[in-house]
Amino acid sequence: MRKQSFIQGTLILLAAGIINRMLGFIPRIILPRVIGAEGVGLYQLGYPFFIVLVTIITGGIPLAIAKMVAEAEGEGRPEESRRILHTGLALSLGLGVFFTMLALFGASWVSNVILTDSRVYYTFVSMTPMIAIVAVSAIYRGYFQGRQNMIPSALSSVLESVVRIVFMLWFSWLLLPRGIAYAAAGAMLGVTVGEIVGMLALLWQYYFIVKKDKNAGISPAANPAVSMPEMKLHPNPSPSTKDLSIFKRLIRISVPVTAGRLVGSFSYLLESIITARSLALAGIATAAATAQYGSLQGMVIPLLLLPGVLSSSLAVSLVPSLSEAAARHDLPTIHKRMHQALRLAMVTGAPFAAIMYIFAVPLCTLMYGNADTAPMLRMMAPFALFLYVQAPLQAALQAMERPGRALINTLIGAVIKILLILGLASQPEYGIYGAIIAIIANSILVTLLHGISVVKLISLSLRLADPLKTFAAMIIMAAGMSYIYTSVPIASAEWIQFMLAAGSGMALYFGICLLSGLISVHDLDRVPFFKKWR
Repeated sequence: MRKQSFIQGTLILLAAGIINRMLGFIPRIILPRVIGAEGVGLYQLGYPFFIVLVTIITGGIPLAIAKMVAEAEGEGRPEESRRILHTGLALSLGLGVFFTMLALFGASWVSNVILTDSRVYYTFVSMTPMIAIVAVSAIYRGYFQGRQNMIPSALSSVLESVVRIVFMLWFSWLLLPRGIAYAAAGAMLGVTVGEIVGMLALLWQYYFIVKKDKNAGISPAANPAVSMPEMKLHPNPSPSTKDLSIFKRLIRISVPVTAGRLVGSFSYLLESIITARSLALAGIATAAATAQYGSLQGMVIPLLLLPGVLSSSLAVSLVPSLSEAAARHDLPTIHKRMHQALRLAMVTGAPFAAIMYIFAVPLCTLMYGNADTAPMLRMMAPFALFLYVQAPLQAALQAMERPGRALINTLIGAVIKILLILGLASQPEYGIYGAIIAIIANSILVTLLHGISVVKLISLSLRLADPLKTFAAMIIMAAGMSYIYTSVPIASAEWIQFMLAAGSGMALYFGICLLSGLISVHDLDRVPFFKKWR
């Protein structure tokens, strides 16, 4: 199986992430036209439970698999990689089956008591098979990522997206004559079909990789990392002892990661409840408060997180890369990877932050037809860089077996955010902007805590020149875009003027990065096809 470099793996996942996000707009546009807003509501109502269950099952196990497989491969122990995979599969599949049965038996109670709409029952039942399927797929993705081959994960995710879109629209249309509840369930069944195809794609690629390894003469019994004298002094433990040891380490790594993600999920849930109540205390009418919070979470936050697809790709690639280097006690490589990841996250996120700040009004108008959300976007845009840098820092803590530290940092940030929402959003002079201040404070605080933890853990020396150069490039880019947009009339249509100004700003930013050394020709040579083109 061909192993990619850290940068190549990140670019592969980035490409898949961009494609999936573009494909994701298709059902958002078409599905409401097929089953209506009410049908989409029934489809969405059951999803939070699915997300929570999947987080419990797969929140930290795939990351633990990726880390442990990377260490085993780095030390030349391929047989242990397969043992880790099988142990992880047994654990995840067991949890998947258990929660699938729990969801099936509790579907009626959840639909009638918690969600208070019995029609959700059909959608809820349709989603339950996905729990075990996603559990299996997540383990194989973690295995491939541990072997630093991101192609199987990327291909399966894109294939899953395409199949999901086709079948969810087709099934919802077929079942629409039976009623909206059945149409919504049909859409969920389409999602299930997509997950099945994605899982089969992973299994197919695994089969051919194992076959290729056998043909290449990689024997499961081979262990070049252990010499004969060492084997005599330390006889190999029995298979059951090995499996138990792997199982214990899987639990030790995955539980804090899962807990951290659950903290994030429950923090988001608590944030929505407290924000609504705080806005009511501020004297804002319920309908207006709901609209404001909906604009923040449904319009502004998705725009801010859109460039985060690179940070997510960096985080996924960083875990196996750092884990392999840590297994070799290769501190220089760990430092190199961290500097690469932080520089990439800053350099690629900065121009989008500048665009969102300068063009908040045209962006919100063109995308949502609502300029009222522009002040929120402009207020949050300069701080988006903290969100982009946060992902690789958290991945580093998880890769270096400090998920508990990441959990504590996340928990501290969540508590501060909730307290600030209570204190600020309930004041009439702040309102929804109190919640925005709390979210900004949370992103800054958690990022700084993660950064301090990483610096202490690996004795990382920060390169202050990189953020200073990035900030300077952002300022120059923002000034250039603002001047072109307001003072150089190129097109009569506002969206064309916006695109030309933003494109000119990106070109200016790219040139500054090349001149200042933030991006080098060596970096560009790592981009597929660029070297051949050059």
